[in-house]
Amino acid sequence: MPYHNDIAAVDALHKTYQDIKSEIGKVVIGQDEVVKSVLISIFSNGHCLLVGVPGLAKTLLVQTVANVLDLNFNRIQFTPDLMPGDIIGAEILGEDRNFKFIKGPVFSNIVLADEINRTPPKTQAALLEAMQEKSVTAAGHKHILPNPFFVLATQNPIEQEGTYPLPEAQLDRFMFNVSLTYPSFAEELTIVKNTTSNTEVTLRKIINAEQIQYFQKLIKNIPVTDNVLEYAVKLTGKTRPGTALATQEINQYVNWGAGPRASQFLVLGAKCHAAISGKYAPDIEDVQAVAEAILRHRIVRNYRAEAEGLSVEKIIQNLF
Repeated sequence: MPYHNDIAAVDALHKTYQDIKSEIGKVVIGQDEVVKSVLISIFSNGHCLLVGVPGLAKTLLVQTVANVLDLNFNRIQFTPDLMPGDIIGAEILGEDRNFKFIKGPVFSNIVLADEINRTPPKTQAALLEAMQEKSVTAAGHKHILPNPFFVLATQNPIEQEGTYPLPEAQLDRFMFNVSLTYPSFAEELTIVKNTTSNTEVTLRKIINAEQIQYFQKLIKNIPVTDNVLEYAVKLTGKTRPGTALATQEINQYVNWGAGPRASQFLVLGAKCHAAISGKYAPDIEDVQAVAEAILRHRIVRNYRAEAEGLSVEKIIQNLF
């Protein structure tokens, strides 16, 4: 590295992805699509929101990813009494009577924001600058976060009491909204076998921060044809009710559609999906492969859709 051309680099990324997935699979059983989404987010320089009930190995997944990618990892447990300073850090008066900034847990390569919807908006907002600008501001001073920087947040979909739903502006900062499901019977059998014995797994570190940054730049360099670019932008445009591209179903069942950031993520996600699949340029199928996780949290259904049991996923599928 660097490789002699972009084709060799894409081949290297494809092989690296297979190695990472294989290594993570030693610890995290099943959840293949979730692992793929998390890795696409990292290589696309985005963030990921995981939605699932407790006990589906969300924390184990991110710890394992950080380990295999040789990155620093911090976990923040979001609670109703968590303050912004508990995340970004605070200025304290030192022994020399000068103020100095003590960095908070957000200063890490991978930050797990556990149960992000349990904390009030003021504290949720402390992550906004970090996620968008890759920096935090404290006492008028800007502090740059480590590179790469990746937020993986979890949300419990079934517990409503004492939760503060994320506002659309913050949801839009996440590249992916990934829904976790229960493991199959065979997968759960393997999980129970592995976790109720003295089996120890040693994980190899596949790549490091420098290589990840190289692959992030490579993703942006991957060419995309005009028809794929237009398909991604039109797909986003179709989700907006009352516009020229909106379908009858969108006008009937949707209050708000996706913004331009969705189009950007669709193209970036498609490029990365193509590369990890061993292709040198994305096609329409690559856009469709990442569309559900990118559009899911950017489409707001109306009461009619909810009353008729029409899911966001079904609405997205009908746009293809």
